[in-house]
Amino acid sequence: MRSPGDILLVSCYELGHQPLSLAWPLAILAEAGFQPRAVDTAVQSLDDGAVRRAKLVAISVPMHTAMRLGADLARCIRELNPEAHLTFYGLYACLNAEHLFGSGLADSVIGGEFEQPLVRLALSLENGAAPAKGVRYPPDGARPPLERQSWPSPRRDGLPGLTHYAKLLRDGEAVLAGYVEATRGCKHTCSHCPITPVYGGRFFAIPREVVLADIRNQVAAGARHITFGDPDFLNGPTHSLRIVRGMHAEFPELTFDATIKIEHILRHADLLPELHELGCAFIVSAVESLSDAVLERLRKGHTAQDVDHALEVMASAGIPLRPTFVPFTPWATRDDYLRLLHWVQQRNLIDSVDPVQYAIRLLIPPGSALLENAGEWLGPLDPAAFSYCWRHPDPSMDALHAEVSAIVERSEVDGRDTWDTFVEVSGAAHRVAGREPGPLAGPPRDRRRPPRLSESWFC
Repeated sequence: MRSPGDILLVSCYELGHQPLSLAWPLAILAEAGFQPRAVDTAVQSLDDGAVRRAKLVAISVPMHTAMRLGADLARCIRELNPEAHLTFYGLYACLNAEHLFGSGLADSVIGGEFEQPLVRLALSLENGAAPAKGVRYPPDGARPPLERQSWPSPRRDGLPGLTHYAKLLRDGEAVLAGYVEATRGCKHTCSHCPITPVYGGRFFAIPREVVLADIRNQVAAGARHITFGDPDFLNGPTHSLRIVRGMHAEFPELTFDATIKIEHILRHADLLPELHELGCAFIVSAVESLSDAVLERLRKGHTAQDVDHALEVMASAGIPLRPTFVPFTPWATRDDYLRLLHWVQQRNLIDSVDPVQYAIRLLIPPGSALLENAGEWLGPLDPAAFSYCWRHPDPSMDALHAEVSAIVERSEVDGRDTWDTFVEVSGAAHRVAGREPGPLAGPPRDRRRPPRLSESWFC
């Protein structure tokens, strides 16, 4: 007989949002008759008793940080309940399957569209026909499962309230923020993106009514802003527009943010004024670099000139851009780094860039498309770090990364002003390049910071 708590779902980190990676499986497992428990260890403690009672423990690993935290957690779970079947699910599960199996951290892994396979795994365990340990699930799945699913509304009851998660900061006010996805996967194949080896250019639209129902539930829980967490909100522009039009018709005061590629901002520039009218507070875009050579390596689909054009288009539409970067790659030079800082300064974007973005270093997980054309800079796989090692051909760039990382970390701990952090990062970069930093005036008297989330974007 099924008992509450036979299945324990665990999230470790989801960019500061209430975990959709828990809400979806909670709904789909409940629909199949199970009564799972869910814990978000980013804001909750994991109860030893809950671990000991579980027959199946499933750890969500949608990104690198979650994978590292999840692996540490799995070791504790193994000690508390060595008989439980332990599975990892999400993007980083299948990418790191060999290490998870070889280290004994996982009995199975599920990547891609994981909800229905997770139900099948639960049913097989209940029937005493679990897959052999140390294989992917489904057992014959050489590739992650990418079948189209049926979608119930995510279940958020039982999860910590929105007050525990990232908030929208705007005009001196902190607003409760919800989180949804309109699509999964991505039709683009950027070489550094972990979505590429898993989805291979495919994406799936989540039914409009399911997304709107999830938004309604979060508004009822106090949300006044919604983050669309799609890898790219305009992968399916007609679908996404239908959702935000429906959302605005029902909740005209609700604002939102979304992630959109530079090339989509330009291709769909005619849609931006409507997005602004529908409540778009800002757009995140993975600019990554202002070096065309680096952008080509990353297969980003845009150039440095395109980024400036996108800024103009967005300014005309009245939507702020929050760019993200990967400034430390094997191909980036000291001049590239200085150019990026100069661009941020000249475009008045200092308050639009989370300082952690100046310290992001390229991650190369197992299966990465970057491995296809790797050079001498590539080192061995560090399985425990879930990434390949690499060294920059210019050692001063690795030294600069270490210095900038320390600056950003200190600034975060001390709660320093974004402007002061930028000045310190700029000074470090110019010293490494053997140059004098140019004059940098302080923030303007009429400084008005653009809207942002209280949790800095990370990977």
